[in-house]
Amino acid sequence: MKILRYYDDLEKELKPNKVLVIYGPRQVGKTTLLKDFLSTCKYKYKLDTGDDINTQHILGSSDLKLITEYAENYELIAIDEAQKIPNIGQGLKILVDHVPNIRIITTGSSSFELAGQIGEPLTGRKNTITLFPIAQKELVNLYNNFEIKNNLSDWLVYGGYPAVITANTKEEKRKILEELLHSYLLKDILELEQVKSSKILLDLLKLIAYQVGGEVSLTELAEKIGIDYKTVGRYLDLFEKSFIIYNLRGFSKNLRTEVTKKSKYFFYDNGIRNTLVSNFNSIENRDDVGKLWENFLFVERLKKCSYDNIYANAYFWRTWEKQEIDYIEERDGKIFGYEFKWNENKQAKEPSQWKEVYSNSSFDVISKDNYLDFII
Repeated sequence: MKILRYYDDLEKELKPNKVLVIYGPRQVGKTTLLKDFLSTCKYKYKLDTGDDINTQHILGSSDLKLITEYAENYELIAIDEAQKIPNIGQGLKILVDHVPNIRIITTGSSSFELAGQIGEPLTGRKNTITLFPIAQKELVNLYNNFEIKNNLSDWLVYGGYPAVITANTKEEKRKILEELLHSYLLKDILELEQVKSSKILLDLLKLIAYQVGGEVSLTELAEKIGIDYKTVGRYLDLFEKSFIIYNLRGFSKNLRTEVTKKSKYFFYDNGIRNTLVSNFNSIENRDDVGKLWENFLFVERLKKCSYDNIYANAYFWRTWEKQEIDYIEERDGKIFGYEFKWNENKQAKEPSQWKEVYSNSSFDVISKDNYLDFII
């Protein structure tokens, strides 16, 4: 089964003398996307990988003559796993600045940001696209809306990593998720940040997994794990940069009654979250389906905004009197409030303080009836 990705035509993203960076978590299909494009592209290209020692030597050398000779007579240079090349940003800068009309594509995981590899050298010289685990909006090429809704339990439990979606059995899905968590997602942090043990990282992620959709206190997390709260903050920041979790902050217009200092954390993939808590039961047999629903809707909305170029600031909203709204978007000068409801028997009313203070905002309930309009 082949899943057509949102960026199925990279030609639209390529520009002469600019680097197209395909960025995102490990194992989401960046290499597949690149190779599919190259198989039909019109340019004379060279494909190399950051694993290759010769490629590392050339592009990591900062040697103008060597690097320009490397690209001679090619229209397109493609580097897969470019984050493995030391000093890659400077090497790409030399290509962009000294090889006329060259087009460059690189794929890279979170190491790019963790190691600060490409930020400053490629300022004004790159175009970045982020590839996530499979989005619900990408499934419309395979399924109709009825079929997508009919498989909702699988999306909530097993998530959207390509290898998981295409696996034939639930047991196979579980094994793939375990491998993803233990062998890939923490790899960049362990390699680049010199964290000696993955146990503390996993313990911290498990605590976050149990608190999905709830406000998180760094001090409480630190006490439970037995490490300094500043270290907890640092690890959480690394998890964010590694596309494991997303930090959603509180919304406020400086009202004293609004809570803003705490954060909520959501996982980029429901399957990873469920792997951490070792629970793959179907949604009919779980007491955390509300958390799964909130995490699912948040991350699918995040993918939609990224892919559809919807520029919005995302928040949650809560007052000290415990009036709250699950998700807030601030876009186009307007404020939109959304409450996520799995149990349709529970009525969701617009909070009185919200209505009073943000009278020009909108408020909608996202349920199983209308959620596809929100994320597709």
